Amino acid sequence: MRPTRTDDRDVAPELRKAIERTGYYPEVVHDAVDSAVAGEQVVSFYVHHEPTFEHDEVRRHQSVVVLTPTRLLLAHTDEHAGDDLLPEPYTSTSTEAISLAAVRSVVVTRMVTNPTKGPSRPAEANVTIGWGGVSRVDLEPAGCSDPNCDADHGYTGVLASDDFSLRVSAAADGQDAVVGLLAFAEQLSARTQS
Repeated sequence: MRPTRTDDRDVAPELRKAIERTGYYPEVVHDAVDSAVAGEQVVSFYVHHEPTFEHDEVRRHQSVVVLTPTRLLLAHTDEHAGDDLLPEPYTSTSTEAISLAAVRSVVVTRMVTNPTKGPSRPAEANVTIGWGGVSRVDLEPAGCSDPNCDADHGYTGVLASDDFSLRVSAAADGQDAVVGLLAFAEQLSARTQS
C-alpha cells in the first residue's frame, strides 16, 4: 500500500519499509526491486501482498509497482514448493521495466457504494495499465440481422491491451490499500500525458 506524491522527493526509503512491512521475503523482494530501479529516483510506488488459497495450501504473491521519472517498473514475487530442479522451497521474482513514453493507457475503475448519498471513499479500485506488451483477443461468431440466415459470417472481436491489472478492495485489503492504488494511478497518469 502506498502513496500519493506531489513533490519530487525520492521515496525509496518508504518503498523499502513498505516491502518490509509485508513480511514476505523482504530481502529477496527488495533486492530485485532495487536492481530494477537501478539507482533512479523513486517517485511513487504501490506494494500489494496477496495470499492465495489452493486446496490445503496458502501460496503468496506480491506485486510491487514503482514509478521513476522515466520508467514504470513491475516486480512479481511468488513462492513455490520444491520440485525436480530445485528440491527446496524457493521464490521466483520477475521484473519488467517499461518506458513511460511506451505506456498507452491507464484505466482506473472505482466502485463506490451508495452513490445516492453523495461522494464517499471507493470500496474497490481496479487499475489496468497497457503498453502493448500483452494483448487479449475476445472473439465471437459474427452474425447478421436475418434470423433465418445460416451463412458463415466469420468472427468479430476486440483486441484489448491487458499488460498489467491490479484490483484491491477495502473489505479484503483495507481502505488504505484502495486509496494508495488510486494515488499511484493518479501519479502514473499525470506522468504519461503527451
